Amino acid sequence: QVQLVESGGGLVQAGGSLRLSCAASGRTFSAYTLAWFRQAPGNEREFVAGVTSNSDRRSYADFVKGRFTISTENAKNTLYLQMNSLKPEDTAFYYCAANPNRFFIATNPTTYNYWGQGTQVTVSS
Repeated sequence: QVQLVESGGGLVQAGGSLRLSCAASGRTFSAYTLAWFRQAPGNEREFVAGVTSNSDRRSYADFVKGRFTISTENAKNTLYLQMNSLKPEDTAFYYCAANPNRFFIATNPTTYNYWGQGTQVTVSS
């Protein structure tokens, strides 16, 4: 089992940047595929970016390609999401998640067993 805690959200103007962090404890997170999802009010939770357990593959939703970067720091058991060129439509609660199928980056949130509590990102126009 792994516990996940996000941080780094906040209020930023359009065009600005934020870096989200997800600290993992418990079982080493190198045993999981890790991903970021987001959910805006009235919307379903949607996949943002994911990385396999050995960091050899990354996947991004089309709406963040070229703007967001997912990375890991295994020594700190931490997952990051660097978000640049933020847009008002990026406003949402952002969650990190872990999937024990560590060789495949699933985009369906129901396949992820472990979730953090989320962190709010608000982008003003």
